[in-house]
Amino acid sequence: MKQLPFRKMHAQGNDFVILDGRESTLPELDSELIAAMTERRFGIGCDQLLVLLPDAECDAAMRIFNNDASEAGNCGNGLRCVGAMLLEESDADMVKIRLRDRSVRIEKGESGIRVHMGKVEITGSTEAHVDVHIGNLHSVFFEAVEEFPLDRNIEIVSGQIADEVYVDIIEHGSGRTPSCGSGACATAVAIWHQDGHQRAQHIHMPGGMVTVSGTPEDVCLEGPVNFVYEGKYYL
Repeated sequence: MKQLPFRKMHAQGNDFVILDGRESTLPELDSELIAAMTERRFGIGCDQLLVLLPDAECDAAMRIFNNDASEAGNCGNGLRCVGAMLLEESDADMVKIRLRDRSVRIEKGESGIRVHMGKVEITGSTEAHVDVHIGNLHSVFFEAVEEFPLDRNIEIVSGQIADEVYVDIIEHGSGRTPSCGSGACATAVAIWHQDGHQRAQHIHMPGGMVTVSGTPEDVCLEGPVNFVYEGKYYL
């Protein structure tokens, strides 16, 4: 029986199974295998499966699969987890990871792992919400008076005291999750858009808090990550 090594990590409860295909050949990751591995009762269980691949210019390329086997374009918490792994193994000050539409750099910060997420764009807004693109789509709702779109991640701001922001998350392809790194960035950018400033925001989610700083041209996400365990999945 074939064995597939993996690592389990989480960031504020947003959990990941990481497969490393940089130096070894991975099996074909079809929707059936992805769904089986990410299922919480019969598989390993996670919000997203992260697949590392070799890249000519970056330390790794990363593909992101939700637990319904759909593929995502970005994952801030997953980047921080994989970044922590690569920083530890290389003993470098900074690593780079390539995503579908961008490459990002990751380094150690004062309160955990910091990832420079790159450019964030506002794609639309109403009085109730702001639409944000950060490699994946988000709608940040300040009032739940409109129907939530089904084709993107949803952030619902439940409270805001100065630069302390409280958010609930519904991830496209994964459902309700304790936290979402790209969602925290989208929330901060939506607040900057509405309030006309670019102060650092402490984004509190059910699983914990992260800090988002920088500008819409280069948003920075910082917070702690956790290694859970390593294992082998039997194919």
